[in-house]
Amino acid sequence: MYIEIRTYRLKNGAIPAYLAAVAEGIAIQKRHLGTLLGYYSSEIGPINEIVHIWAFASLDEREARRARLNADPEWIAFLPRIRDLIEVAETRIMKPAAFSPVPDLARRRNPFHEGSTDAP
Repeated sequence: MYIEIRTYRLKNGAIPAYLAAVAEGIAIQKRHLGTLLGYYSSEIGPINEIVHIWAFASLDEREARRARLNADPEWIAFLPRIRDLIEVAETRIMKPAAFSPVPDLARRRNPFHEGSTDAP
């Protein structure tokens, strides 16, 4: 399993506009990328920062899913709504330690908590 952590530093004051746009476009990403573990905006610490986290079974799966997303005409049309709001983008790929709890990617509804029915 691999975790992709994407961190964006937005233009000053752009978080509300960015989140409003993503709320409308997130379905496109989820359709292609699969397991969204979380989408966050900074409260304390670096300001104007967005972090979103995705899980993939393998790096090959990530590459294939990202290629499908980047080829989707709906995604290509959506990108200009958020691209100009982002000043700096960073992507990190993380691999969990052997003892780390990890989401069950087979359980797409709630990959975190066995027995729970709440979506993450």
